[in-house]
Amino acid sequence: MFFTDQDKQELLAVSRQTLTKYLSNYIEPKFETVSENLLKKHACFVTLNEKKSNELRGCRGETSAQRPLIKSVVKMTIASAVDDPRFFPLELNEVDDIKIEINVLSEMEKIKVEQIEVGKHGLLIKKGYMAGLLLPQVPVHYNWDKKTYLQQLCKKAGLSVNEWQSPDIKLYGFETIEWGE
Repeated sequence: MFFTDQDKQELLAVSRQTLTKYLSNYIEPKFETVSENLLKKHACFVTLNEKKSNELRGCRGETSAQRPLIKSVVKMTIASAVDDPRFFPLELNEVDDIKIEINVLSEMEKIKVEQIEVGKHGLLIKKGYMAGLLLPQVPVHYNWDKKTYLQQLCKKAGLSVNEWQSPDIKLYGFETIEWGE
């Protein structure tokens, strides 16, 4: 995966315009692009943080490439704004106080605990219908070691903190390209 600075700036502009347009009329906006990179299918996450406090305000994403990246950014921007169950839906008057971060994900691959590199690998854990995902920058932000990272991943999935050691756990790793405003 490679994205030019122009690609990155275009996607940030698309995400910001999506916030304004969608929260004005609740109709999903459509965007055109000439960038081949943005027309390729990629999974992405869009994170919204409050500018002043840097507190999370919404984050949603997808784990597999389903549509062109430009369309994924639109859909995940909307989901982050109005469909993150941890937060009240974002309102139009809040948009100027929000900063946007985009993560484009590589494909998910099964990973063994000993292969995990904190700061390099995002993780997805699954057990039955329970699942949890953390982006690679999360353990760095909180200064977690590998064990703490895995325990927090389990908590996010609604599992006991040491469930990552269970033989029936499915653990996937991925990398991201991350940028923001």
